[in-house]
Amino acid sequence: MGTIQVSSRKEENNNPHDLAGTLKSLEAECRSCTPTSPLECITRCQVYKVKNELRRLRETMDDPNFIKDLFNALKNEARFVLLQEIVKGRCTVGQLCLVLRKVGSSCSPQSLREEYLAPLIRVGLAAEVRDEYCTTMFGGRVAKLLKATPKFVQMLPANSEGHEEILLESLLCGPKTFGEVEATIPPKCTSRILKRLRLAGLIETPMERDYVFYFKTIRNLNQETTTDSQRKIYDVLRDEGSSAGQLAKDSRLSLRRTYRCIRGLKGKKTNFPPKKTQALHVNKQRQSVSSGASGT
Repeated sequence: MGTIQVSSRKEENNNPHDLAGTLKSLEAECRSCTPTSPLECITRCQVYKVKNELRRLRETMDDPNFIKDLFNALKNEARFVLLQEIVKGRCTVGQLCLVLRKVGSSCSPQSLREEYLAPLIRVGLAAEVRDEYCTTMFGGRVAKLLKATPKFVQMLPANSEGHEEILLESLLCGPKTFGEVEATIPPKCTSRILKRLRLAGLIETPMERDYVFYFKTIRNLNQETTTDSQRKIYDVLRDEGSSAGQLAKDSRLSLRRTYRCIRGLKGKKTNFPPKKTQALHVNKQRQSVSSGASGT
């Protein structure tokens, strides 16, 4: 199958903080501290607050759906604006409502709390302190990273199962064929996700995917049991050979279904590519899904 590749972009390197090392240094500081009472730790000690925040973040990240919920919380323009606002300092609900109005979005205080702020709090990006909202350490770091890529919220669907993110992450590891992509994300939505990522400019498919052609063999198809789709593919196969893209166009089937039919016909020995099996594998690798470094 043809090559799909992540568009190459430059991105600033940001080394993440060593969470384990940070916790150790905080523990060491606590051991050397001599507060007058436990109440002083709870109410005044910044180290105590940071340690608690890191522990809560660890518990939040243990949720198997954390990454999906994190991206879904961020892939919303209003939440993105609010995160960039509260990273500057604490804000009340009224102040945040005014911020949204300035960018052309209005909502009631209750809706702002439930639909925009609550998702940020659930994934550890924001916190509520005495009826005011601010970012956590983690939220401040994320806000800083995303400040340079404001179009992030427009590139991916606002509420999804995270298949797009999973696929993009896998493509960063190297080329993948269409079959390998189907093994990474659910096959039933593979074509739709690939199309969405192409339109967003995040992946691309080099044109050499049409260099693999399929031909009819001398085997009689009438002696085989075939589906209607397989029959359509077989009937539009040209004598000079047809690429998968051409077969999909001539049969008016999706490319995913076309490849499925081709695999079925190859199993019945009614069609074959022009090379031997090993050569076909090499061609497919040339046309595999390739990745590059993403960025802005």
